Amino acid sequence: MSKKNNIFGIYPVLEAIKSETEIDKVYIQKDSENDKIATIVEKLEQLNVTINHVPVEKLNRLTNGNHQGVVAVTSPISFVSLEDIVEKTLSSTKTPLFLVLDQISDVRNFGAIIRTAECTGVDAIIIQKKGGAPVSGDTVKTSAGAIFKIPICKVDHIKDAIFYLQGSGIKTIAATEKTNSSIYDTSLNEPLALIMGSEGKGVSASVLKLVDAQASLPLHGEINSLNVSVACGAFLYEVVRQRNL
Repeated sequence: MSKKNNIFGIYPVLEAIKSETEIDKVYIQKDSENDKIATIVEKLEQLNVTINHVPVEKLNRLTNGNHQGVVAVTSPISFVSLEDIVEKTLSSTKTPLFLVLDQISDVRNFGAIIRTAECTGVDAIIIQKKGGAPVSGDTVKTSAGAIFKIPICKVDHIKDAIFYLQGSGIKTIAATEKTNSSIYDTSLNEPLALIMGSEGKGVSASVLKLVDAQASLPLHGEINSLNVSVACGAFLYEVVRQRNL
C-alpha cells in the first residue's frame, strides 16, 4: 500500500470526510475509546466506507507520522455514478458492455481485470463499496494505468446494481462453473453486463438467482476452476470475438 494515499490523524481524516474526499477504507486502532474516533466511525458507517479495527502496530506500519489511532486510505481515482454512466453509455453505444465484480478481493486480480477490461472495450466496471479489493496504488500498478481510462462505479449493493441494469434493458450474465451452459453457446451481441465472482466463492448465490443467464468455460484438466482474472479475460474476449464477426 502506498503511503502517498494515506491520510492520518483525527482532524485530517475528519476534514477529508467533510470535503468528500474519495476514501476507500479506514484503519482504526482496536479498542480505541477516543470520542472523536467514535465520531469518525459513525460518519464512515453512514457513507458505507469499509472500516478495519486493527492493532496499533498495523497503523505504525501504514505511516511514520502521529496517526492518533486512525489512518484513511484514499482512492487514486474518482468514482462515477452508476445511473450517469449507464445513461451516457446507452445514449452513445448500441451494444454497451459492463463488468460487475462481485467482491473480488485480491488487488492484483483486480488490477489485471481492469487492464483486460480496458483492452476489450468495457464501458464501465461496477464494484461494491464493502468487501472487495481496494482501489489502491497496487491496483493502479497492476492495471498498468488502465484504471485511469475506464469508469469505475461503486455501489452499496451488487444486487441493486443488477436490478438497475436489467431495468435499463441490459442483459446480465454470471460467470459460474455451476452451470452447463457454455459461454461459447451464449449470444453476447446485445447490451450486456458480465458478472464475475470472488476468488474463493465465485458469484454469490443470491446474485445467481437474479441474473438473466449463467455461463461457464469448458475445463479439460483436473483442476475445476480458473484464476478469476484469467477467466474474466476469456469471457471478455469471447464478447469481442462474437461482436467482431
